[in-house]
Amino acid sequence: MSADLSAAREFILTNARLLDRRRAAVHFDGDAPDTVVQVLRGYRNPDGGLGHALEPDVRSPHSETTSALHGLEVLAEIDALDEQMVADLTSWISGVAHPDGGVPFVLPSAAQYPHAPWMVPSEKGSHLTFGLAGVLAAAAVRSDWLDRATSWCWERLQQPDELSGYWLKFALDFLDNCPDDARARPTIQQLSGLLREDGTVPVPGGTADEKLTPLTLSPRPGRPSRALFTDTQLSDDLDRLESEQQDDGGWTFDFLGWSPAQTLEWRGLVTLQAVTTLHTHDRL
Repeated sequence: MSADLSAAREFILTNARLLDRRRAAVHFDGDAPDTVVQVLRGYRNPDGGLGHALEPDVRSPHSETTSALHGLEVLAEIDALDEQMVADLTSWISGVAHPDGGVPFVLPSAAQYPHAPWMVPSEKGSHLTFGLAGVLAAAAVRSDWLDRATSWCWERLQQPDELSGYWLKFALDFLDNCPDDARARPTIQQLSGLLREDGTVPVPGGTADEKLTPLTLSPRPGRPSRALFTDTQLSDDLDRLESEQQDDGGWTFDFLGWSPAQTLEWRGLVTLQAVTTLHTHDRL
């Protein structure tokens, strides 16, 4: 059964954040990408980072690494990686990264504000390093920190068995954006053993049966990571995505909803993600 785009858009207009309503208008109404950029600027701090619960699981006004990645992903989505905000974020990230280039998952200041139970500071580099290095490579950013972060990513890829759950998802993001295609493609193939038979991976420490599906691990057609998945796995996942639209027109998520605002914000995000994914794959 096909998804109902009209109902999904009604859900977004009724419930989603302004940022995600603007993103939807760019995708489906032809609005200018700058309308998204202007909203994103509202999350900026004087230090050049992004905060103010741009990442719904950290309700802190202070700049956070998860918010930096989310902001960069939004800019990439609307083809705006030439914005000055990218350079400012790169500078901010370099200031909070570890000496080896690894980026912490959460900064200590988050503990003073409401946050998801899994959002705790990390003493070492996190999976965010893969995501940040990947999107900034796509933006052709040059920085000493990014060079160190890229080396950090390649070193972690030498121990593929340690890449579980979201580590694998962001490692694939990094490899999909890697300019060294000759190195990235064989590395992707080496990760195939981490997938279950249906192309999913479990999320350690998550809710019961929480998993990442092929479309989460490799959301964009034509990217190198698609080689890990069969046409049947991808088609089945698209069928699943269509079938999971709720009666209110939106989609929901399988991780913990720990506050009403966080739950509604994530539902707006995953609903927009669902309809854009289905549209990209000619299912809408």
